[in-house]
Amino acid sequence: MALVTIKGASFSSFTHQSKNLDVFLSFRLEDTHYGFTGHLYNVLHQKGINTFIDDDLQRGEEIFVELLKTIESSKILIIVFSQNYASSTWCLDELIKILEYPLEVRNQKGKVGEALAKHEEQFKDSKKLKSYPKFKFIEGIVGEILSTILRDTPLYVARYPVGINPRVKAIELLLDIESDGVHMVGIYGLGGVGKTTIAKATYNRIFTQFEGSCFLENVRDKSRTNDGITSLQKTLLFETLGDTNWNMANASRGINEIERRLNKKRILVILDDVDELDQIEKLLGKCDWFASGSRIIITTKDKHLLATLGEGHSFYKVKELDEHEALELFSKHAFQKKQHVEDYLEIVNQVIPYAKGLLLALVVMGADLCGRTKCEWKIALDKYERIPNKNIQSILKLSYKGLDEIEQDIFLDIVCFFKGLQKHYVVDVLDACDLCPDYGIQKLIDKCLITLGECNELLMHDLLQQMGREIVRQESPKKPRKHSRLWSSKDVLEVLNENTFQSLTYMDFSSCQEIEMLPDLSMATPNLKCLPSPQCKNLVEVHESVGCLDKLIVWDLESCTKLKSLPRLLKMKSLLYLCLFNCSSLENFPEISQEMGSLVFLDANKTAITKLPQSFGNLTRLEQLLLGSKDHLVHLPISIYDLQNLCELTIYGSAEFPGAVRIDRQPQCNSYGGLSKDGFWRLNKLSLHGFSIPSELDFVLNSCCTLSLKQLYIYPSNVATLPESIIRFDRLHTLCIKGCVELVKIPRLPQRITKVDASSCFLLDSQSSRKLLIQFGEKLGLPQDIACLGVRSNISMDPQSSSGLSLQIDLPSFLSTSEFIVFKNVYFKSESLHVNSDGEDTRCETEIAITPDHHFMAIEFDKTQSQQVVSSVLSSIPRGFKDCMASVFQLSYLWVLCSINSVQEWKISV
Repeated sequence: MALVTIKGASFSSFTHQSKNLDVFLSFRLEDTHYGFTGHLYNVLHQKGINTFIDDDLQRGEEIFVELLKTIESSKILIIVFSQNYASSTWCLDELIKILEYPLEVRNQKGKVGEALAKHEEQFKDSKKLKSYPKFKFIEGIVGEILSTILRDTPLYVARYPVGINPRVKAIELLLDIESDGVHMVGIYGLGGVGKTTIAKATYNRIFTQFEGSCFLENVRDKSRTNDGITSLQKTLLFETLGDTNWNMANASRGINEIERRLNKKRILVILDDVDELDQIEKLLGKCDWFASGSRIIITTKDKHLLATLGEGHSFYKVKELDEHEALELFSKHAFQKKQHVEDYLEIVNQVIPYAKGLLLALVVMGADLCGRTKCEWKIALDKYERIPNKNIQSILKLSYKGLDEIEQDIFLDIVCFFKGLQKHYVVDVLDACDLCPDYGIQKLIDKCLITLGECNELLMHDLLQQMGREIVRQESPKKPRKHSRLWSSKDVLEVLNENTFQSLTYMDFSSCQEIEMLPDLSMATPNLKCLPSPQCKNLVEVHESVGCLDKLIVWDLESCTKLKSLPRLLKMKSLLYLCLFNCSSLENFPEISQEMGSLVFLDANKTAITKLPQSFGNLTRLEQLLLGSKDHLVHLPISIYDLQNLCELTIYGSAEFPGAVRIDRQPQCNSYGGLSKDGFWRLNKLSLHGFSIPSELDFVLNSCCTLSLKQLYIYPSNVATLPESIIRFDRLHTLCIKGCVELVKIPRLPQRITKVDASSCFLLDSQSSRKLLIQFGEKLGLPQDIACLGVRSNISMDPQSSSGLSLQIDLPSFLSTSEFIVFKNVYFKSESLHVNSDGEDTRCETEIAITPDHHFMAIEFDKTQSQQVVSSVLSSIPRGFKDCMASVFQLSYLWVLCSINSVQEWKISV
């Protein structure tokens, strides 16, 4: 007897048998039909193996053609040789057809060859055949068939595989099956987005191209115990080799066995839902155990896990279904047909945005709503929005459960308070709560729980937010006062009225328009740590007790424009962050208790505060201070100099530092580098926006700023000159004086200066421009005279010109004003990703910007480029403006600002 397998057998239907035929039996009817073959067929039938047997078919040409088609369509062919097999032309024709395929039996290899060799003597001797335990032999055959069928059977993918094909094709491109080497593709994405479904579809598409294949599903849950890992190891060996005789006492032995047995086989392995590196190592080692041409696919919710596997691998993020795909999938489940019922159109248009393309949600809701009335649909949808479906919730919650306690806190804080807010703001708030947000937020991004938007804001899928808020709600479904977080103004006011909320640490009044007074919180919320209350447009007053919340860490009152009074005394010993930005009606700043020594950030910009109390100096840990308004002069107390930890000082409008305004004051020399004892010894960044008292500016720079200053921003201002003493600041690397319309002269700058922006300084003299260019030219290694390679272009160092360096070029007529504006807007939108809070391009090491016009484009040049390359780039702009700009903008280090005077003319000035 011979058992053979046809690789890649199709699954077509048959005229006289059911489709998906597993086994074809070729035998001599008269010899074995009622003996060995009959018994074999009965056992196969009992095991559910779809088998073809010739039950004395009427011979004929038409029947024989169908019989050959049956052979072609079968996955396994069994030839039962008998004494008269070769004397039957019908049997020989079947055998000839079978031998057309590359069969394992032909050279007697593998398990079949071993079995034939073992039993060869029994088949030669009819007497031995009669005494051989026939049924045991049949059971061995059936076992081999079952394992073969199992390994060669495609996986069930989905009832309606909508949107799967394009994603599978993308993964196939990453796998690059025709190439050599062992390659791994990591598939990651949000829970319920369809990672497993796509992996299964990919497996079905390619598994027949490998010597062995295995799909290990739900690795995360199955590997929780040592027995679970060994079970997965046995499954891997069985599905790739077909052998069930594995006796592995522990996972360590299994690791060695997998490496030993599979290191020469070209295989396909898919590990589904992995969440720890240890799981991969115990099943695949370092993904380099297998023969060249092997492919590995790993699905996970954790992108960082894939990064730990080293370089040379590919990653694919599964995105949500688009609107058309989502509508088709939902309709198939909800209506059992491609198009939804027109009567339900309005409700369907509410379901699709709710699911936001999440495959799991569309399937679950579609099945749940199938066959229900419109009224039931509306009720169900309303319930979905209030209480998430438990089947969706359980899947999404898996990623949350994989976080540690601090990461769970960060996730719930973002869910309840910070979705859509800038990352840097959220980091500041959470850092004040000792939650290590920089690491924690990145962990949430890696696990696909949150994403960053174009403007660095924190985003997440709506269903994830709903899941997180449901976790908080379940802390006490009927009693909001027992919740760890409150985000609904209705719940907050209800709890405050009950006057008992001892465990509350977060209270969010953001954009609450109903509140006019922040009430007494000392009794109801003594453990409050975070009190975000921005955009409360009708808030006028804060109760005195709030100033004594000694556990409060973060207090945000941004843009409470009607707020007139704060507590008269602040005794908040834990407060780290206080924001009063744009509280435009606030005139008085509270007295500061000596106990309040924790505050590190204070923003009182755009308030009506004109004077700070003498006790302001008690804020001895303050590192960042922003204050002032363009409409008011701020008087600073002498105690301002007690803020010796101040690193960043930003003043909007004008301010008067302690003492009378000094004109022509000379710095007092002492042991501190020639500066007065009055000063901020750790100050490294000073920003003066709209500073309009030139003499006060001289005093600040000469007497208040120490040599620690690194960044100086003065814009816009009416100053005419900068003090010569600016060269003392040998650590200064950034100077921004843009918009100083009366500035006529810039002195020699410190040697470490790398960034200067003097744009829109209309009166700046040519000598200052020339000195600046020469100073930066020295840094970049550029010659003092530059000749452009363009035919009609010329760049020259002209000390008599208004700006020192000029280039005038005719702009091609194809570029209209509207086209330029569109291009400029698109460019600056993309470039904004690289700009920090000070408007600096973080990719640049050296920048200089001087232009007599507000309307300019920035072009950056790499200091490593030669004079010829730089000149060539400049001269090429008119010839191919649209195509050239994109590449030019990617260079860095030197900015040349270009202004357009008309559609037909370019002027590039430095």
